[in-house]
Amino acid sequence: MKIAQVAPLYESVPPKFYGGTERVVSYLTEELVREGHDVSLFASGDSVTAARLFSQCPQALRLDDKVVDLFASHIVMLEQVIQRAPDFDLIHFHVDYLHFPWSRRQPVPHLTTLHGRLDIPDLVPLYGEFREMPVVSISGAQRQPLPWLNWQATIHHGLPLDLYRLHEQPGDYLAFLGRICPEKRVDRAIEIARRLGMKLLVAAKVDKVDREYFKDVIKPLLDQPFIEFVGEIDEHEKDDFLGGALAVISPIDWPEPFGLVMIEAMACGTPVIAFRRGSAAEVVDEGITGYVVEDIDHAVEAVGLAAKLDRSLCRKVFERRFSVARMALDYTRVYERVCQQRAAEAVGGIVVDCAVTAPPPLRAEAAISDASQDAAGGLEDFS
Repeated sequence: MKIAQVAPLYESVPPKFYGGTERVVSYLTEELVREGHDVSLFASGDSVTAARLFSQCPQALRLDDKVVDLFASHIVMLEQVIQRAPDFDLIHFHVDYLHFPWSRRQPVPHLTTLHGRLDIPDLVPLYGEFREMPVVSISGAQRQPLPWLNWQATIHHGLPLDLYRLHEQPGDYLAFLGRICPEKRVDRAIEIARRLGMKLLVAAKVDKVDREYFKDVIKPLLDQPFIEFVGEIDEHEKDDFLGGALAVISPIDWPEPFGLVMIEAMACGTPVIAFRRGSAAEVVDEGITGYVVEDIDHAVEAVGLAAKLDRSLCRKVFERRFSVARMALDYTRVYERVCQQRAAEAVGGIVVDCAVTAPPPLRAEAAISDASQDAAGGLEDFS
């Protein structure tokens, strides 16, 4: 297929530092190219890809101090997509709703993965107006505020299997990786480490909008001997950072649609302690790849349990549920169906719905059985 991937311009593809959406776009794009598809990527000029790159801005907008209006470059990029639309079998957007008015008026099949939260009241009339747009969710939890959208599938994120390696022995610290902001609740991670008397390593970026929060709320908490603030780390540093931890803490206090750090940790064999918000219960296999907790007391108890988990089994579950090959397969199935639907609409035909749904978390006994089979024969993909 001739596929266009349209990425946000805030970060490069892949990002040099933080940037979940752009990172997933990169993994998907490179896997589609590897599988033989003709892929064009619309992204910032400092992106690195095996696909054909179309760029409007020379570098990621977040790293360009001269940029004031973040939307101007996106509008120019969408115009470039419009001009080249007849060249593609399908256009896959990752820029939320920015393209909806145009996509409604053009014949080329398109799909939009919604990467953000959908529980914002302002989004209801917007998506109500454009409710026919074919969209993909990245978790079942993400759909809950707007269940009536034209959902084509739920497709969990996936990573290249060789991106991270298994770290068989747990380290002596807890890890937090992400952004410093009120909804990520690094203060909870600090309190968990304090109660346990454990070292906590915090690798996080601080956006301009969160600098006051960091200064007033978080920075005073970092002045404790068991806390080490690492700052923002790049992709190459993640393996040792996550893999060397006893557990990764995901203490979120918002309906996070996915949470890429959870599967990055699992890829290293490191269990995840995640608060029960957003997609956590879909991603974490209870008692296998970590624990989903209700509060700080529960999290403190879960850290002790996580230390006893089989890290090689954690890695195996990651390989089965969250590989980039599985993600790309799920998307190509949806691409084909969307193209068939558009063709059928043109001639008044009907396409049978065969929507992709993400596989559920494993039960502990099923995972253990699968691990035994894997030892004898190789891994299967969930699809």
